[in-house]
Amino acid sequence: MADYRQVAQNWLDGDFDQKTKMQIIELRNNDPAGFEDAFYKNLEFGTGGLRGIMGVGTNRMNKYTVGMATQGLANYILKNAPSIEGMDVNDIRVVVSYDSRNNSKEFARITADVLSANGLHVFIFDNIRPTPEMSYAVRLKKAVAGVMITASHNPKEYNGYKVSWSDGGQVTSPVDVDIVAEVARITDPSMVKFKAEEKCGEVELMGKEVDEMYLNDLISLSLTPDACKRHSDLKIVYTPLHGCGVRLVPEILARKGFRNVIHVPEQDISDGNFPTVYSPNPEEHSALEMALAKAEETGADLVLATDPDADRMGIAVRDNDGKMVLFNGNQTACLMTYYILTRRKELGTLGEGRYVIKTIVTSELMADICKSFGVPVYNVLTGFKYIASVVKSHEPDGEFICGGEESYGFNVGQFVRDKDAQVSCMTIAECAAWAADQGLTLYQLMQRIYKEYGYRKEGLVSVVRKGISGAKEIEAMMVSLRNDPPRDLCGSPVVKVIDYLEPEKTGQPKSNVLQFFSESGDVVSVRPSGTEPKIKFYFSAVGDDADAKIEVLKAQLCK
Repeated sequence: MADYRQVAQNWLDGDFDQKTKMQIIELRNNDPAGFEDAFYKNLEFGTGGLRGIMGVGTNRMNKYTVGMATQGLANYILKNAPSIEGMDVNDIRVVVSYDSRNNSKEFARITADVLSANGLHVFIFDNIRPTPEMSYAVRLKKAVAGVMITASHNPKEYNGYKVSWSDGGQVTSPVDVDIVAEVARITDPSMVKFKAEEKCGEVELMGKEVDEMYLNDLISLSLTPDACKRHSDLKIVYTPLHGCGVRLVPEILARKGFRNVIHVPEQDISDGNFPTVYSPNPEEHSALEMALAKAEETGADLVLATDPDADRMGIAVRDNDGKMVLFNGNQTACLMTYYILTRRKELGTLGEGRYVIKTIVTSELMADICKSFGVPVYNVLTGFKYIASVVKSHEPDGEFICGGEESYGFNVGQFVRDKDAQVSCMTIAECAAWAADQGLTLYQLMQRIYKEYGYRKEGLVSVVRKGISGAKEIEAMMVSLRNDPPRDLCGSPVVKVIDYLEPEKTGQPKSNVLQFFSESGDVVSVRPSGTEPKIKFYFSAVGDDADAKIEVLKAQLCK
């Protein structure tokens, strides 16, 4: 690749706006390391789209890199949409949506303009909307694809560009790889149709009418409406963490009859600077501090939090001493799965063709619960796109009950093909009401599950390594683990190693993931993040001493 200084000079000499050029000069003069990082490579359009720091440069999210990605996507769609069964070649449709992040609205508008300039019919939301509603709208509008401008729960400096295909699920092989190849062919912004030269495709706004259909379909998945009425006074604190969940989560809870939903007013404000949190990630205790304080102030029973694009949900519940404790994604997924399967069994809606899906790093407790109900459970790679892919492969005869991942993503039913915090908030609130009918809190219900299936504890450590040197260090860590894997976990011999770079052995798509299984049933999984500069270590321990074993495993492997 050309020297980064020459690449930057090409931008200074090229047909770029003056504001961009001034920012390049300022970066070059005042931040040499940042200048290099901005231009030393192109921001990679991966199999899920783009994600990166916003700013000028080839390695940043900006209007030029977004435009180039969209032109590549448009080229792929125009080449391939005619071969999709049922697609009207005279009305090829794409849905565009965006969240509350800085520049999300601008990037969404650019995306819509480029698609339209290429003759595609664009449906774009009139304001911020959750990622799962974009997935829903793709199917509703019979679109070939959807684009969501979001960086999910990343820090404020980031934004992203997530692509879904005609089933509403994020693109998977071979579509994802072929889109990447088309985007790679767009080597300069001059190749982008930012404005239509001739007749362009129609751009239509979507709004409340789609919200209504989406909410009505989600509410149709309710399993215990009478319990919600009986416990309508359940005190629920909800925070959208400055994201778009504020538009629909309180509404779906209200429609389910919960009349005591308590807001965190400062965090209801949709703001891409996320001013009240360090990181808008419901996985992190610090993000829920204001909601927990509000729960203590009001005596709330349950805390719900959603990330900026409202696809992930975090919860806190009261323990037996009345103290608010956070559940992790594994616990929440297992709790909802247990509730859904129990109720469906009682209602007689379990049976042949119905199934559950979990990711390989999600607790085996979820699988144990499914097996006890006689429900098949499928294991897939990390990422909800793989869950959506299994759902698609089982159409039209199979029925997806629910599915989840340890990273706080869960979905119920087949209306949406991505993780969905709206239906998750509805389900966990309904589960709380159902538990209350039995004189139990959610915490006590979780203890009942542990008593029935055995205690499990999971842990996650993310080791961050930023920049060029960090990427090399993460690569070296994976090489070391492959060449010299751990011989034991907490003193128990490692009896199985799975390397997901060997798809012929795993039966899964090729992925840079390692798993180590001990004789005693403990598991360690290691994977570099595909969207952030970090490597993740997932720990799962079994038995009454599982908490202590997790700490030993962290010390053993995260040196």
